[in-house]
Amino acid sequence: MAATGIDIKKLASLTTVVIVIEVLAVMAGTRLTAHSLMLTGAARSCQILAIVFVLVAADGNLSAIGIRHPTLMRGIARGLLWSAGFGLIVALAAVLLHLAGKDPTALIRGRLPGANSQVVLLFAVGGMIGPIAEEMLFRGVLYGFFRRWGVLPALLISTGIFVLVHLLVRPMQAFAIIQAVGGVLFAAAYELEKNLMVPITIHCLGNMAIFALPALV
Repeated sequence: MAATGIDIKKLASLTTVVIVIEVLAVMAGTRLTAHSLMLTGAARSCQILAIVFVLVAADGNLSAIGIRHPTLMRGIARGLLWSAGFGLIVALAAVLLHLAGKDPTALIRGRLPGANSQVVLLFAVGGMIGPIAEEMLFRGVLYGFFRRWGVLPALLISTGIFVLVHLLVRPMQAFAIIQAVGGVLFAAAYELEKNLMVPITIHCLGNMAIFALPALV
């Protein structure tokens, strides 16, 4: 069966199942606070599987959210190029901030967990599983649905929801700025490349860089 894109029926089904999984994870988190990162990884993995299941059941494939088997590797390669370009821009901005007497690391302050197992879990969940789930939902599903009314509405709505959801978890102004820039970048990459593997790759590498930088500065 040919994919029909993200219609209102798919939007309702996908957002409902994602929200239900998130609510269950939050409820479980109140009792398993010591395993919050592992719980987050489990929730995101379930959301990925749920999105895949719903779309494959409807269309037989994932092309409705821009994932097509023949173009997977090309999408990753294009994502690497986008990441390299964005990395150069960030590096230039950091140099300019430093020359202006400002600390460019102020937006990425943090530290890695002490245990090696927790570091591995952080990079696995926050650097891979989380970004994949978020791109499938925010760009593949939400941007894909709102795109019928134009690029700008789709970009603004999907990015606004992306920022709002992250602010509910981490209410910090600097964090909101990073999420807004990231949301616009991911949506632009998806719009131009028509391949969800591109923003997935950018998002994964960006998160990993954010996790790694505090240990290097």
